Amino acid sequence: MVKRNEMTRKTGAGENAGLKQRRIDRSLTALKIILVVAIVRLLAGPATKDFLGDAVVELPTWEWSLCALTPLILLFLYRSPGDWKLLSYDAIYLKSAAGLYLFYATAFVVFQGGWVLWIAVAASLGTFLGIWWLNRKERLNAH
Repeated sequence: MVKRNEMTRKTGAGENAGLKQRRIDRSLTALKIILVVAIVRLLAGPATKDFLGDAVVELPTWEWSLCALTPLILLFLYRSPGDWKLLSYDAIYLKSAAGLYLFYATAFVVFQGGWVLWIAVAASLGTFLGIWWLNRKERLNAH
């Protein structure tokens, strides 16, 4: 009877880890979809100007800031050591998204003066800072 309980506990732990990994995978898929939509939205203004002679939509502002919050939200949701260990293997997606959002937002703020995109700058820098902090925390706990 004791062996059966131990077996059930081990199986339950494995299922729990599988559920966590699937949840993280779904979150990363959402991040990638949001990133693709943001890039399409970024390119829509210049593309419509080239094809139609007039830009149907302007360059993104507030929606870019909203998209830039997604990597930071993922870091906040998966900040526990166990979750971060699973998410850290895919941290390149967080860094890539934050880097793209930071690049566009900084360029837009410098050349266009859009104050709304300061939110995207802060969120992107917060993402890089969060990744650094979680990696540092993991290294310190390993020793």
